Amino acid sequence: MIEILVLYYSRGGSVAKLARQIARGIGEVEGVSARLRTVPPVAAVTQAAAPPVPDEGAPYVEPDDLVECAGLALGSPTRFGNMAAPLKHWLDGLGGEWASGTLVGKPAAVFTSTATQHGGQESTLLSMMLPLLHHGCLITGIPFTEPVLSTTRSGGTPYGASHVAGVEDDPRTTDDEAVLARALGRRLAQTAARLAR
Repeated sequence: MIEILVLYYSRGGSVAKLARQIARGIGEVEGVSARLRTVPPVAAVTQAAAPPVPDEGAPYVEPDDLVECAGLALGSPTRFGNMAAPLKHWLDGLGGEWASGTLVGKPAAVFTSTATQHGGQESTLLSMMLPLLHHGCLITGIPFTEPVLSTTRSGGTPYGASHVAGVEDDPRTTDDEAVLARALGRRLAQTAARLAR
């Protein structure tokens, strides 16, 4: 059994819901499972260290998660057309993994959530791809052979899975968003399985 690391930061729950849909898609591929992990929040002023395990949801990512995974799905909410600071902070600390080639040759995918349809989904997805390319990952997206990609009126792009939460920050995915997130998970898992042969 090979594992895909589904790693994300989620503040309002939307990215966490997408992560679970991606994990479902990964689980649909024989011999592949998902490992859900999150990154700790960051703040300009720190009064106390973050607890070692979140009170709820996925546990915090550990260095072994990167070593042991056969692929990586990376998710973040959008902050002004870019990934959120906690995910960027975590990525910035991967100098040792970059130098040792921990992620070289592993397939990767990205996902995001925004408040509005034009809130920067595609630029955020692209911003998350850049460090993955520097780490030597093989980027996978959602091809237009997925029919829903051509008809969705909510989230979903060829760059990765996405969700439009609206101004009320509704974490529930639409049917189209869920279908495309699972499709991305399946594609990532299938790619990892082929590379593991």
